[in-house]
Amino acid sequence: MKQLTILVVDDDEQIIDFLKPKLKGSGFNVLTASSGTEALEQAKAEEPDMVVLDLMMPGMDGFETLKQIRSFSAIPVIILSARGADAGKIKGLESGADDYLSKPFNPDELVARINALRRRFEPEEARISLKTITLGELTIDFEKHSVTVQDEEKYLTNIEWLLLAELAGNAGRVITYNYLLTRVWGTEYRDDVQLVRSWISRLRRKIEKDTNNPGLIRNLPKVGYIMEQPSA
Repeated sequence: MKQLTILVVDDDEQIIDFLKPKLKGSGFNVLTASSGTEALEQAKAEEPDMVVLDLMMPGMDGFETLKQIRSFSAIPVIILSARGADAGKIKGLESGADDYLSKPFNPDELVARINALRRRFEPEEARISLKTITLGELTIDFEKHSVTVQDEEKYLTNIEWLLLAELAGNAGRVITYNYLLTRVWGTEYRDDVQLVRSWISRLRRKIEKDTNNPGLIRNLPKVGYIMEQPSA
């Protein structure tokens, strides 16, 4: 199995000094950056496999750094945020982060989340045997991993694709929050409803005509989602 290279971005030297040996001891190559600008330089030059990104940094903060990273790379990103800063977590997820962890955190949990992300992004057999699904103006080609809306191809991140594949492969059936979280993120995320809500919101913006009145992915409060062909 390939040895992952992790880029850790934090302006706090103590955090860097604490995490670097822990991640190396867990079998990862480690790069570090103390600012958003340095992080972008490292991301472009070294092409790491994953980024652990602090949100609260002077100058270019984590949100802007994430935005810049997403302009040229789909690399998995785990954001670090202050405990209780739910607005920051949501903003980070909606900006393209793949996961989040609250400070202070257990380094073993960070390693577990890195490994969980790794499993999601590694190639695997198709989760469903369907080749193509058409739902209204949406067409999903599972063999080519392509999605088109009104004949316009839409770029989906890995997580958006996995969510869509699960929903479309079970069109007409109720899919619970726990099921989606377990299938896409893993069992350790099965209760993180805000995580799946944020990603469904991003997916809707790409495939729905009207996100305020979605016709493809319908929310079932306190339960989950159902994907169905619009009636009109």
